[in-house]
Amino acid sequence: MVLRIKKRRKYFGNRRWGAGNIKNARGAGDRGGVGRGGRKHKMTYLLVYERESLVHKGFAPWKKKLLDIIDLNAISKRAEEMKDAKPTIELKGYKVLGSGRLAKPVVVKASGFSKSAEEKIKQAGGEALRF
Repeated sequence: MVLRIKKRRKYFGNRRWGAGNIKNARGAGDRGGVGRGGRKHKMTYLLVYERESLVHKGFAPWKKKLLDIIDLNAISKRAEEMKDAKPTIELKGYKVLGSGRLAKPVVVKASGFSKSAEEKIKQAGGEALRF
């Protein structure tokens, strides 16, 4: 049985690991989709001095907080568990989406609402309040 050595083992100690001339395979495409290839040991510098360069893309704020989502069916289930005539449900950090329907009037306090959700809440006799 022939002992086969892995290809990477063959190239240990070489400068370019089988890419031919030293001028070849210089670009990011040679790094297998890793844009900042070879910078792993400099992560502490990046985290301290160039933090925004790690995740910044385009003009969108890189620390933008995304809201969790909840639909009217889930709100309706919560409202049925409460035995008030017009229960108040507080959903900080949530955006209410308009899929589903409400069984009874509810006062919903949330960080955001879709247009259809606001309309359906008002049709059911409830209120949509923002935090």
